[in-house]
Amino acid sequence: MSAMKGEAGAVSRRACLVSLSAGPAAWLAAPQAAHAGGQLEEPLIDSVRTALSSAVLNQAPPEPQFGTTEARLLYLRWLGTMSDRLRRRKPDWEVRRDFLQTVWYESKRAGLDVSLVLGLVQVESAFRKFAVSSVGARGYMQVMPFWTRVIGDGDPGKLFHMQTNLRFGCVILRHYLDRERGDLFMTLGRYNGSRGRPQYPDSVFAAQRNWVFQDRITTAAEGLAPAGG
Repeated sequence: MSAMKGEAGAVSRRACLVSLSAGPAAWLAAPQAAHAGGQLEEPLIDSVRTALSSAVLNQAPPEPQFGTTEARLLYLRWLGTMSDRLRRRKPDWEVRRDFLQTVWYESKRAGLDVSLVLGLVQVESAFRKFAVSSVGARGYMQVMPFWTRVIGDGDPGKLFHMQTNLRFGCVILRHYLDRERGDLFMTLGRYNGSRGRPQYPDSVFAAQRNWVFQDRITTAAEGLAPAGG
């Protein structure tokens, strides 16, 4: 089930499917739909529950670590590009930086594509930290409160904490991706509680395109590399 946020009003899902020809910033000016993250509670075997709990409760600060200077510079170029795209939704630089840094960290930690997570956040909450859906899902990634009881400390209020919400959302999405054996379409449907129906996955895939990063410096360097081996 995919329900509209009460505070967002009756906004058409088509608002999420922004024309690609308008560029990544076009969706910022359009009315934004925000869809409830209606994950369904299901029994988990003890080993899975323990693994998910461990992944959620390890609250290390989201400080990226880089093995090389080039890797750090690549991250900083990504951060600058994404910051420009997000500025209208989050005008304060420090808030924007902390959010993007945490999304990057939690996505990488869970083995997820960062652009996919950003696309999901766009569709689920329109980047609103305190969004609450009609079915009670909370925060950026619209996590259902039952997850805090199943794999957390039982306090649903913590889902409004930025890193906690993104940590739960990424861990849950990774869990569903493993269950669906890498099938992103089915994974997104399961995350939204609409498994097998195309509307929600299609919306996330469309939104994801706003957050794909193409590094011009790396591309240019590859273009100058000598052919052959």
